[in-house]
Amino acid sequence: MAQLRIALAQSNPVVGDLAANADKLVEWTRRAADRGAHLVVFTEMFLTGYPVEDLVLRNSFVEASIAAVEGVARRLADEGLGEIPVVVGYVDRANLASRVGQPKGAPLDAAALLHKGRVVTKTAKHHLPNYGVFDEYRYFVRGDRMPVFRLHGVDVAIAVCEDLWQEGGPVSVVAEAGAGLLVVPNASPYEKEKDDVRLALVARRAREAGCALAYVNQVGGQDELVFDGDSVVVSASGELIARAARFTEELLITDLELPEARFGGLGTFQVDAGDGTVITVERLELSASPVEPYEPETPSISEHLDDVAEIYSALVLAVRDYVAKNGFKSVILGLSGGIDSALTATIASDAIGPDRVHVVMMPSRYSSEHSLGDAQELVNRQGINARIAPIADIVTGFEKEIELSGIASENLQARVRGMILMGLSNQHGHLVLTTGNKSELATGYSTLYGDSAGGFAPIKDVLKTLVWDLSRWRNAQAGTSGEFLYGFAAPPIPEESIEKEPSAELRPGQRDTDSLPEYEVLDLLLYDYVEKDMGSAELIAAGHDPALVARIIRLVDLAEYKRRQYPPGPKITPKNFGRDRRLPITNRWRETTT
Repeated sequence: MAQLRIALAQSNPVVGDLAANADKLVEWTRRAADRGAHLVVFTEMFLTGYPVEDLVLRNSFVEASIAAVEGVARRLADEGLGEIPVVVGYVDRANLASRVGQPKGAPLDAAALLHKGRVVTKTAKHHLPNYGVFDEYRYFVRGDRMPVFRLHGVDVAIAVCEDLWQEGGPVSVVAEAGAGLLVVPNASPYEKEKDDVRLALVARRAREAGCALAYVNQVGGQDELVFDGDSVVVSASGELIARAARFTEELLITDLELPEARFGGLGTFQVDAGDGTVITVERLELSASPVEPYEPETPSISEHLDDVAEIYSALVLAVRDYVAKNGFKSVILGLSGGIDSALTATIASDAIGPDRVHVVMMPSRYSSEHSLGDAQELVNRQGINARIAPIADIVTGFEKEIELSGIASENLQARVRGMILMGLSNQHGHLVLTTGNKSELATGYSTLYGDSAGGFAPIKDVLKTLVWDLSRWRNAQAGTSGEFLYGFAAPPIPEESIEKEPSAELRPGQRDTDSLPEYEVLDLLLYDYVEKDMGSAELIAAGHDPALVARIIRLVDLAEYKRRQYPPGPKITPKNFGRDRRLPITNRWRETTT
């Protein structure tokens, strides 16, 4: 057996900032070298950030990516780090003639092996996902090579992200190639409960390949996507050896005992991949002799997060990165005293600090005294910046000029509030956070250019019942400290905001249940219709009331045009309103219950 110390760089790149990402690569490689690592593995498309979407169709961007990977290889050598091999993701291009139906320029979702100042070899993702949030047939052509490089007597194979998730392709030939270690750079987005699925998959693939497997995943927020890290190393039998923390950057150092290389021949050969394609295996050698025996470090296995804790952490990270990566210094939102705005304000405080959170309390003629009091209590507990801007006189001014009644009058109040927030955003440069939840968005209970006005929607993918769960969980953390917790001395959300009956307070005595079922009933139906794509017959067969099915799916279908105009927000479920769920606005298809 041979020893190898690997460093998995679970890091947070910025899309399009090739220079800063290259700087981080050099910095983290130096940290890994200082800890005696023999190999450093960065994430999928680390140098460009991920996903880059249509940027990849620009020749200028692809050329910059290729130049960046070649430049950083030279820079590593110039800074005395050339002896440590580095695997890093970037965008390359295939040497293919242009043809109809192929992405412009034939881009590749590639990974390069850097050593001694040059790109020694490279590979590219073979399986291109085209489901959920992924459109990779639009952006990339398929790779068909798998490098196996000999490092200190161990043969190390490289595969990229989706190649681990699909049958056939490069991972299916790892065993035949004789690798002792498979390293897999990833940019695998978060969704709730994915960590258990991921670990089971990695363990199964390790057993199939007959070798240890090191899976390194991106961390950070990128528009609607959140990447949770959760990098892992498992043995050839699938046993967990090391695991990085969730939702935070980490350099995961792991010592492995691996079988020495079994095959002497170098060069290339082709293997049937089992999916109708052929993979070219390229064997090359960096160093033949094992390292001298050394004392291994104790591997690190991070603590498991429960479901609510991981969702809250994902939302905090999403807000923090959206603010930072888009250059905002502060955020602003309307604070009503209700639970949705209370949770949104708390997430923002945990993300960027209460001193950078601004709230506006905008009572109307229908606002209750206790709602204003609950909002002020949250301000006092968290120390966020607050102002009061009563809207009754502004609404009256509108009503003097144009006659509105019923829903139009109610919506006017929401639109006045949206105008105030957007005006303050323009004046002071705040990012406006909207406070609507997934249950409201699903049923159309949001006002265009009113409560939907803003730049980012932290709880857009959070059903109302989960809003309560998250709020109670966050209050239970009061007085503690942690990466995502500010450690308020008292629970940050007033209990009255959590316990009181939900109401938009746009007319006297209004309650959400005037026009919607109890949220415990509604959210179960929305989950089945929106996230599981059940039709009406399936919904009824699943136990939902037929009359309620007819009413709710009609509300959901009619609100599509509203959702299309809603700000982006972090995806935490398998099907969010945004990149996941794409339905036509002009659409006469209606589910029937008979």
